[in-house]
Amino acid sequence: MSDSLHPQVPALDEAVGRAMQAVAQVPAVQKGLQIAKDQAERAMAEQVELCEIPSPTFHEEKRAQEIARRMKEYGLTDVSIDAIGNVVGVRKGTGNGPVLVIDAHMDTVFPEGTDVTVRREGDTYYAPGIGDNTSGVRALLQLIRCFNEAGVQTEGDILFVGTVGEEGNGDIRGAKHMCSGERHIDGYIAIDSFGAGVVVNGGVGCHRWRVRIEGPGGHSFVNFGQVPSAIHAMCHAGHLIDHLTPPAEPYTTFNIGTIKGGTSVNTISPWCEVDIDIRSISNDELLKLEAQIFEALDAGVAEENERWGITDEEKKVKLTKTQIGDRPAGARPGECPVIQCAMNAQKLLGVALTEYGPSATDANAPISKNLPAACLGSGGISEKYHTLDEYFIDRESYLGPQVIFLTACTLVGVEGHKPLLPTYQG
Repeated sequence: MSDSLHPQVPALDEAVGRAMQAVAQVPAVQKGLQIAKDQAERAMAEQVELCEIPSPTFHEEKRAQEIARRMKEYGLTDVSIDAIGNVVGVRKGTGNGPVLVIDAHMDTVFPEGTDVTVRREGDTYYAPGIGDNTSGVRALLQLIRCFNEAGVQTEGDILFVGTVGEEGNGDIRGAKHMCSGERHIDGYIAIDSFGAGVVVNGGVGCHRWRVRIEGPGGHSFVNFGQVPSAIHAMCHAGHLIDHLTPPAEPYTTFNIGTIKGGTSVNTISPWCEVDIDIRSISNDELLKLEAQIFEALDAGVAEENERWGITDEEKKVKLTKTQIGDRPAGARPGECPVIQCAMNAQKLLGVALTEYGPSATDANAPISKNLPAACLGSGGISEKYHTLDEYFIDRESYLGPQVIFLTACTLVGVEGHKPLLPTYQG
């Protein structure tokens, strides 16, 4: 039985499998696959080095500069940092094929000042951000070396991108910028800190709102019953929101993640502010739940004003809403060429499919534009990500770059083998 969180795994397209087997026999492709394995130790050392360059969301500049430097060192001649902060390295094909983006986000969830020194114990590396997503950046840079050192000649162009703002309130702004229409793109692979057996076929939509209630406030004893409380109004609203029942299918959720307000224990609160997270696989259900939450907020404010009979507009508590996150939802069908190529690459390389379903990644942006896209794993094992106890196990981590390399070669076409990624006409 399948649902939106656990969709039916599509059958492998045999024609894609045959095309990939032919591509895999190209000597340069075989060499590229071997380079990924031979350079596993070097790649892991690079992952450690990059992890120790702090890269909080909205402050990725130092890591971006180092990634740009390494892209040039590894042979890309067209490397730039775009207007939003993404590092973009272009590897031109023969000009007869599609344009494929391969990205890995550069930012981490940890604020400035966090100790990101890496500690190693055997094959396990401990540090905030060592997995999510420094492992993705490691795979991205390894892919450049696979293509350039093996001398793979592609039909289509490949854009290697280190994106900004994937985490939290960064709101996948780097990936959104790549998909804004300023560049022609035919397909997209996002790399995140999953195992090599993961294929993310869809994007979990997410709307985030900062909601503030404000009023005149007053003394808790002297002004009792004369002015409404912003905190009480938010409590009314929160009670109503808590009793909403979003659908289990398509899976849809809400959460009031933070709350703050007031000035003292003996002050009728003049303000209260919360951050609300709303998620769904379906854009329609996301908007429906969002509307219900807005109704609850309006009702909470109205109830507090009516509770004390406040009719003077100057004395009422009032509501303001500011959107702080907008990740679009969507899903790619099983016949999507990026998904088919990724799954066939896993099979050819002996990598078991361990997870197939949606997540919230950079791939949300291209998926929402109906571009062939998926998020694939960097390889290795990432654990306790988004915590200070995060660690990464370097166990056959080269399999991530191998899967993505073979997927990309088949999508853009190599040495006479036609690309399986169509040119986007949208």
